[in-house]
Amino acid sequence: MKPSSAFDSSRRNFLRSMVGASAIFPGLIEELVAQDAGRSNPFDPLAPRPSHHGAKAKRVIFLYMSGGVSHVDSWDHKPRLFTDAGKTVAVGEFQGRKGDFKMWVKKPQWTFARHGRCGTEASTLFPHIAGCVDDLCVIRSMKSDHTNHYEATLGIHTGSFTFARPSIGSWVSYGLGAENRNLPSYIVIAPKTPYAGSQVWASDFLPGSHQGTLVVPGPDPVSNIQRRVATSRMQELELGLMARMNQRHLATRPEDSLLTARIKSFETAFGMQMEMPDVFDLAKESDATLKLYGLERGSTKGFAWQCLVARRLAERGVRFIELIDVGSSDNWDAHGDMLTHTPLAKNVDQAIAGLLLDLKSRGMLEDTLVVWTTEFGRTPFNNAADAKGREHHHWVFSSWLAGAGVKPGTVYGASDDYGIEVANNPVHVHDFHATILHLLGLNHERLTFRHSGRDYRLTDVAGNVVNGILS
Repeated sequence: MKPSSAFDSSRRNFLRSMVGASAIFPGLIEELVAQDAGRSNPFDPLAPRPSHHGAKAKRVIFLYMSGGVSHVDSWDHKPRLFTDAGKTVAVGEFQGRKGDFKMWVKKPQWTFARHGRCGTEASTLFPHIAGCVDDLCVIRSMKSDHTNHYEATLGIHTGSFTFARPSIGSWVSYGLGAENRNLPSYIVIAPKTPYAGSQVWASDFLPGSHQGTLVVPGPDPVSNIQRRVATSRMQELELGLMARMNQRHLATRPEDSLLTARIKSFETAFGMQMEMPDVFDLAKESDATLKLYGLERGSTKGFAWQCLVARRLAERGVRFIELIDVGSSDNWDAHGDMLTHTPLAKNVDQAIAGLLLDLKSRGMLEDTLVVWTTEFGRTPFNNAADAKGREHHHWVFSSWLAGAGVKPGTVYGASDDYGIEVANNPVHVHDFHATILHLLGLNHERLTFRHSGRDYRLTDVAGNVVNGILS
């Protein structure tokens, strides 16, 4: 999609018409008309930027399941958990505490079967997504650095487990700029606030224009999206002049990143008033499409709505779209009973499968990278033989990728016989991030930002591209 400006229509004529009204305008008008004639804007942090190498993906749809989905109940079949249930195993850590612990092996709550031509094993927890395994690359050897929700959530989003840092979506926006200037380059759709709060989509020390824009499912997804002046023409004229005056003001303060972000947010907000209502208007979607996602006509809630809106945002050139299914409570954190996974899976399963099938049917899966992940897995054991739930487990868990540049119908890495530790081909969160950036044409070691005397990057001082999953 070709980037567009929200302030082009007849603004030269409007500005020229004001020359005679004040002695202060002639010099300004000359400058503005020259800019309109094609002078590049050096203060635009959202201007499209070239990638470091050829990109397979133009955009990312990042599906985040909050709370810790159990890998051994979903994507990582461990037959010995069924045969050895009730037996004990020794582990050296439990819930972040070091020591010698005797734990009881816990049987999975769902059964597994092979699916698709590729034969990837998946459980009955996600029956619809299991039908799409020929398009998935399932990673069964993910590793995180922390067993707490806050830190692990921060890590999977920012690469930092201890301090607030820019989110992956902000890094992508910073690295590539905006494709459609009428919409934010990074949008997050979430019904509730997740662990770590807005730090999940914050830009931190990157220019503020790269921060994620929050959309909340419901009748009013984005607040104040309607204009306050009588006509769009009047608003366009007002903002056209204001934008150029803002740029002149900014030219004398080039180091003021907050000012830059504020100005760009005004411009993007105007574009959003023009285009965002159409994104949320699903009236023209066919009954077949709504059925594919499992969405009732007229509904504005649920993960099905989030997924369909994500496809519409992807069509309109948004670089990074994150969907968060739930908040910091009532999520996948199944300490008390694994069966709480059932309604959570039902909320997302058909919607995600529908998204994959819809993207594929439109030819969009070829250049859209779909990422499914959680912050960590759940323990294959517990500290009581009759425990109904599972605890946090960051030593190994599962994620999957689909679409642009990913080997479809494959499994990468493995955990041990019980799903306790990585057995081969570990994929740390930093490797995961490096690979996503690589598919977007960004070298994770070159995508840096100077802050407080050092160069920062999403992958900190680690990370390797996982070449084994690339097509």
